[in-house]
Amino acid sequence: MNVLVVGGGGREHAIIRKLRENKTVEKLYALPGNAGMSAESECVDIAATDIEGIVSFAVSHDIGFAVVAPDDPLVLGCADALRQAGISTFGPSARAAMIEGSKVFAKELMKKYGIPTAAFEVFDDMEKALAYVESAPLPTVIKADGLALGKGVVIARTREEARNALREMMERHKFGKSGDQVVIEEFLEGPEVSVLSFTDGETLVPMVSSMDHKRALDNDEGLNTGGMGTVAPNPYYTDAVARECMERIFLPTIRAMKAEGRPFAGCLYFGLMLTKDGPRVIEYNCRFGDPETQVVLPLMESDLLSVMRAVAEGTLDKTEVRFSRKHACCVIMASRGYPAAYEKGFPLTIGEDVRERVYVAGAKWKDGVLVTNGGRVLGCTAVADTLEDAIRDAYAITGQIHFENAFFRHDIGQRALKAKEI
Repeated sequence: MNVLVVGGGGREHAIIRKLRENKTVEKLYALPGNAGMSAESECVDIAATDIEGIVSFAVSHDIGFAVVAPDDPLVLGCADALRQAGISTFGPSARAAMIEGSKVFAKELMKKYGIPTAAFEVFDDMEKALAYVESAPLPTVIKADGLALGKGVVIARTREEARNALREMMERHKFGKSGDQVVIEEFLEGPEVSVLSFTDGETLVPMVSSMDHKRALDNDEGLNTGGMGTVAPNPYYTDAVARECMERIFLPTIRAMKAEGRPFAGCLYFGLMLTKDGPRVIEYNCRFGDPETQVVLPLMESDLLSVMRAVAEGTLDKTEVRFSRKHACCVIMASRGYPAAYEKGFPLTIGEDVRERVYVAGAKWKDGVLVTNGGRVLGCTAVADTLEDAIRDAYAITGQIHFENAFFRHDIGQRALKAKEI
C-alpha cells in the first residue's frame, strides 16, 4: 500500500517513522516533508495547504491511505477532499476541525454542553474588549479566535499588557483574520497536561499523557513557543484524574460534536489544566500535538497504521491500542532567537548512531549539504525504564548534533521529576 502524510515538521517525521513499522506499506510519501525525513519517505514539494495539488498527487500515485497531520490543511478541508476522491484518510472533516480552527466555537461548545473550562467573554469590537480588561481580574488570558501557529495566546499580568495584546490582535492584525474576534478568559492555575486521543466519532481511546514546555528559556522564562520539549507520561495525570477526564471532558466532547452535526474522527488533543476545582480544558487541537507526538508515538506498542485505519473506518472499538509503561523525553534543539527573529541555513550534522532517535522539523538540502531551515530544527527523543534515564539519554543525544546558533532548554522534565517526589 502507498501511504501519504501531509505535513513537514517533527510531528510528521514521528508519524512517518511509526507508519514505516507496518510491513504492508510499500511507499511512504511526505508532502512537503523535509530533508531530515527524506531517508524514510519520498518528499514531494507540494505545500500542505495546496489541497488541489495534494488530491491530484494522491490520485495519480495510487495512494491507499492518507494522513493529514497539520491544523491548517484540516481546517481548509484537506481530509474531506481526499475522501471525496475515494482515498481513505485519517483526519477530521473541516466542520469537525473547527474545534481548533475557532476558539470562540470551542468555548461556546463547552459552555453549551457543560464541559469544564475557564470562564470567558467573546469580543469582535476592540473598544468593548479594551473596556472589559480595565476591570477584568489579573492575570487575564487573551486568545485570538483563529489559528496562529500556537502563538495567539497572551497571559496579560498588567492592564497595559492586556491593552497591547488586544491592539496587536485586533488593530494591527498580527495574526491576520484570526484576531478579528478574541476570547478573554479567566486565568487558571495548576499543572498542565496534554492528552492526545484516537476517536472515530463514537469510541475514544486516550493515548499516554504528556507534559509540554512552552516557554523558550529555562525555568519557564522567555516567549511562548510551539514547544521546547516534552516528557511522557505526565506524573500529574493519575488514574483518578484520567477517569474524571474521561467522564467529564473526553466523552462529553465527542458526544457534543456529534450532536452539533460535526462528528470528530481523527486525533483529538485535549490541553488540560488540573486546577484545585478539578480538570479544565484550556484548548482543543484537531490533530497530533508537536512536540507531544515525538514522545507519545515512541511509547505506542500497537501498529499505528492499523489504528488509523480503524479510526477512518469507524471500527476503533474492535481495535487494540496499547502503550508501553516506559518513559520518554524529547528535547527540542532550536535556532537561537526563536520564536522571534532567527537565522537559518547553517550546516547541520547528526551523529550516525542517534539518527533513529532524532525527529527533524526544520532542515533542507542546499548544494548537497543538510542545513537548518526553521526555528525548531529537531527533537532528540529517548525512551527508558525511568523518567530520569529518559531525560539523561535525551540530553546525551544533543551532544551528537551540531549546527551554528543552536540552543535548547536544559530543564526539560525537571517539573515532572519534582512531581514524582510529591
